[in-house]
Amino acid sequence: MKQHTTWSGAGLVVANMIGVGVLVSTGYMAQDMSATPILIAWILGTVIAVCGVIAYSGVVASIRESGGEYRFLSNLLHPFLGYVAGWGSLVLGFSAAIAVDAHAIGNFTNTLLSGPEPRISGAIVILIFTMLHAFNSSLSHRGQNVLVSFKLTFLILFVLVSLMIGDNSIPTWVPPNSTEGFPWIKVIENQFWIAFAFSGWNAAVYAAGEYKNPGRDVPRSMMIGLLLVGILYLAINWVFVANLTPGDAIKVFSYEETRITLAHLIADDIFGDYGGKLVSLLVIVAFLSAISAMMMIGPRVYSAMAEDGYLPKFFRPVDGKPPLNATLLQATVALLLLFSHTLREAVLAASAFLLIFSALTALSLFRLRRFNRRPFPTKYQLTAAVIFMLSVSIILVVGLKNSVVQWHSFGAVIILASLTYLATIYLKRYNSEK
Repeated sequence: MKQHTTWSGAGLVVANMIGVGVLVSTGYMAQDMSATPILIAWILGTVIAVCGVIAYSGVVASIRESGGEYRFLSNLLHPFLGYVAGWGSLVLGFSAAIAVDAHAIGNFTNTLLSGPEPRISGAIVILIFTMLHAFNSSLSHRGQNVLVSFKLTFLILFVLVSLMIGDNSIPTWVPPNSTEGFPWIKVIENQFWIAFAFSGWNAAVYAAGEYKNPGRDVPRSMMIGLLLVGILYLAINWVFVANLTPGDAIKVFSYEETRITLAHLIADDIFGDYGGKLVSLLVIVAFLSAISAMMMIGPRVYSAMAEDGYLPKFFRPVDGKPPLNATLLQATVALLLLFSHTLREAVLAASAFLLIFSALTALSLFRLRRFNRRPFPTKYQLTAAVIFMLSVSIILVVGLKNSVVQWHSFGAVIILASLTYLATIYLKRYNSEK
């Protein structure tokens, strides 16, 4: 089932990356940093993600199979780490993110018209995309490309109109919690939230086995998608810092209740009441494309685990067809999380999980020579891997130093994965001895 190209892979990256994070994060930063440090923080986030892409490119050039971090870590570090990565992808990396996005779609829909309870609307969205991606791979690819095209078109139009009509003068506002000198500590602290906005740059690796030339096309997909989103993020944030003050931006602190983003504030000012509705529609499309992409690539991880015997054979893919049962598994977990009451905690734990296992994947690059896997990594790939690992370590320590709940959530996944891994190993040995 070789269906992905460089550009469709880049579309997966764009779909996974762009969500509500970029539309609210700067509102929090503006309380502690002025415009220049905010933009530098986003540039730094882009550079860190680029280092991650370069490191991943070295790994996927040698391991050209679907499964993402599960496959990389299982082959290069230890099967246990791959197993934990696979379970974490199922619970946190994809299912929790799908549940959060689906719930947000329900909330934003209710700001446009009266509808059912947001979780009900979210469940309907999950079921629709499950049907789309479980039975018809050709239709799912076309639908995904259409959603990504709409998302990019809306965002680019928002930026262009804001630049033409809005204020483009150098911002002079001062944050209410300003400090003397350049606020490097705040720039680093906010990298955790910027990293969350950038999460998804590695989306192309999960379906690596479905590219005609994975070693060439997957790295290109990641880099093209990331650079496109990185440039768009900088343009969007310039619009925010040039047109809003910290007093305006503080309104995003009530985002969970009001569903008002920084883009809503600017659109309302330019277009009136219709502006906010257009932005809500944009956000809904952004979430729809993200859910579609995750419903497409997530099941590739669970299928790979089933092929290795870490999940029942029931979840193995059938040649030439979408991974039906693995898709149904992910949808079930997403629906369970959707109707739980810990969505925010789950998505924060997911951010920590994604950072840790992406850093471990960068570390696995150094194991290619030991296993004689060619092509061996280049010096610039190894250098990028070191920069990425150090950056992730600092982001996690600084960003989560007071977040006990998130570490508990992450620890719970580790414990659950450890117990099931031991049980799986025992059953595999027992069956082989029979």
